[in-house]
Amino acid sequence: MSTQAPVRRTTVPQIAKRKGGDPIVSLTSYHAHTAAIVDRHADFILVGDSLGMVMHGMETTVGVPLDLMIMHGRAVVRGTQRALIVVDMPFGTYEESPNVAFRNAAKIMKETGCGAVKLEGGMRMAETIRFLTERGIPVMAHTGLTPQSSHVMGGFRTQGRDEDTWGEHLEDARAVALAGAFAVVLEGMVEPLAAKITREIDIPTIGIGASAECDGQILVLEDMLGLNPNKPPKFVKVYGELGSMIEKAVSDYADDVRSRSFPGEDQVYR
Repeated sequence: MSTQAPVRRTTVPQIAKRKGGDPIVSLTSYHAHTAAIVDRHADFILVGDSLGMVMHGMETTVGVPLDLMIMHGRAVVRGTQRALIVVDMPFGTYEESPNVAFRNAAKIMKETGCGAVKLEGGMRMAETIRFLTERGIPVMAHTGLTPQSSHVMGGFRTQGRDEDTWGEHLEDARAVALAGAFAVVLEGMVEPLAAKITREIDIPTIGIGASAECDGQILVLEDMLGLNPNKPPKFVKVYGELGSMIEKAVSDYADDVRSRSFPGEDQVYR
């Protein structure tokens, strides 16, 4: 009989308590095998709607359907044991009303087994965040550059370059914190603004293109592994060059097939 203690998942309250403590580590993941690797190192894993662009070749995240998020969310949950799994609510699944948001968030949680959902928006989404959290749905908020609103914003533009707008961003962060979000992603935001928000609100901030002073950091896994065929954003540090490694492996395989050196003696049955 094994005496090894069971692995317990990181919980929402554990993440919330990390405010001002050890930095929170997070990455995106969209499938079981990469999630199993990330799971050994990350505090939470985000099944981001960025999967529409990274996995399915979409130009933006706007076209990602709910069922696609659920399918990838299930895979990530199956491939992990310890990290908190957070699933993005895609565009059009929560903006209409708090009731619609609750129905779709509950569907995500029931059908994936994830521990929380994430939605974009500050003050305008505070009522919805409060509605969800009061009904047992943990919510991670997302302010600053919000990709689902890229058409309104005029593209993927860094937020806070004009200091006159800082008050709006501060109010957004305060509003989601007061509404009950357990953490907030700050994306594409000038460093001093992100640092100021981190100091002034009581929930953890998770930076992506923000500040090292944030309570945690997140990147898209494929970006930091060098799998993005395009030039990655300025805020991405590339920790591996898997794209070129895969290219070489596929090229070598193709050469071996064409020269009939694969399969070789070690790969056939006698």
